[in-house]
Amino acid sequence: MERPLILVTNDDGITAPGVRNLVSFMNEIGEVVVVAPNSPQSGKGHAITINSTLSFEEVHLEGPQRDFSCSGTPVDCVKMALDKILPRRPDIVVSGINHGANSSINVIYSGTMSAAVEGGVEGLPSIGFSLLDFSWEADFTQAKEYIQNIVRRTLENPMPKGIVLNVNIPKLSKEEIKGVKICKQAHAKWEESFDERVNPHGKKYYWLTGYFNNMDDSEDADETALANGYISIVPVKFDLTAYEYMKTLEEVMNFD
Repeated sequence: MERPLILVTNDDGITAPGVRNLVSFMNEIGEVVVVAPNSPQSGKGHAITINSTLSFEEVHLEGPQRDFSCSGTPVDCVKMALDKILPRRPDIVVSGINHGANSSINVIYSGTMSAAVEGGVEGLPSIGFSLLDFSWEADFTQAKEYIQNIVRRTLENPMPKGIVLNVNIPKLSKEEIKGVKICKQAHAKWEESFDERVNPHGKKYYWLTGYFNNMDDSEDADETALANGYISIVPVKFDLTAYEYMKTLEEVMNFD
């Protein structure tokens, strides 16, 4: 039986430890092609390149997979892979493993998740993986079996089109991880401010600062699961329509 074709990408760059670990995990499941940014692209969300050219080149890194370094954003990488690089449509798109959380509202800003969402837009099963550890020396192997099982089960049980999985992994040892919980996106946000400074030439500049405010302690929220030692899986839809408000809006906007 033909091995599944797995497209791997990320937003931390093609040489980031997170994606290199993910590649090694996926090599045990299928034929892997990596198309990832040539430099860090964190926080780019669903950005695409439209005002400059794009390029990619094959690079030779450890492992049996093929690796391609792309000059664009994570979403550019998926688009380029599907149109120019892959020999056929992949069986699954896997993005990550991100250095840091993409739970709750972070899914909106995440280049990792946006790459997965782009796969979903193209009708492909897609998953974004993130570890709650920003360190370049983070141990991604602790969750290897969970990550592989999530990918295998997704391949064996295709999701409805339009749904993408957002998987976040707590910073714990393999023995400390309690299991997996299917969750909702927690109601949380960043409380942000800009730290004003002055450069040696007297010109003002600003650093983005702030803190994460979790306003959701419900049992089925991803932040709750992660705080309690579970891997959270949130099924994400990229259809942003607020269907529950459509009827009310029709009444509000009735100009007859």
